[in-house]
Amino acid sequence: MEQADNWPVGTTILVILAHPDDPEFFLGGTIARWTTAGYQVKYGLLTKGERGISPDYPESQKLAEVRVEEQKNAAAVLGVHEVTFFDYQDGYLVPSLEVRREVTRLIRSVRPDIVVSCDPQNYFVSETYLNHPDHRAAGQVVVDAVFPAVSNPSFFPELIEEGYPAVRVSELWLSLPAQANVVLDVSEFWQRRAQALLEHKSQIGDPKKFLEHLKERRLESSDTEDRYTERFRRIIFRK
Repeated sequence: MEQADNWPVGTTILVILAHPDDPEFFLGGTIARWTTAGYQVKYGLLTKGERGISPDYPESQKLAEVRVEEQKNAAAVLGVHEVTFFDYQDGYLVPSLEVRREVTRLIRSVRPDIVVSCDPQNYFVSETYLNHPDHRAAGQVVVDAVFPAVSNPSFFPELIEEGYPAVRVSELWLSLPAQANVVLDVSEFWQRRAQALLEHKSQIGDPKKFLEHLKERRLESSDTEDRYTERFRRIIFRK
């Protein structure tokens, strides 16, 4: 059976999510798998995570600066070296036409083969966790940008005047899916994901306790102790 992510070397993948650390938490193993396979992965983050405050980082503007650097370091661990940061307010993200235009501009500028975001339909990630509204808003705006705006020149024609013509995306992948149709075994990349997450020092607290919690979550989400998987909703667009 052919792998779901068996693409040509050099395939470009653009991951667009709400906050610093979302890529590593949602699909860090998959990102490591993709960069190892020779795919070019880039990030677009809609906020700088300034409301992820903690006792050690109580000031929001300073925290935003810290989290930008943490995200760059975490991305580099996974083999990602291009991160675009927007400056929408953490916690107040909504899928407005303005944000859709900016996401459309980003996609048209990068010209990715694959776009990845978060499933906007998933309100309840587990029995103990509600999905953050920013996660859902990011997913919604990406879905609405990918179709129809990115490929249709009559949407946001000002972008064409700016030098961003319409482009076609081959696939859309949604992490944290309400209903998955792709499950990737990323067991061999679990340690790299953990290492990347440790770069988010402002968010994880005590590193030892964090790694213990991460291991518990791994056991909860996998059918064996040695296996770690990440799940997606994959949409393949007709050519």
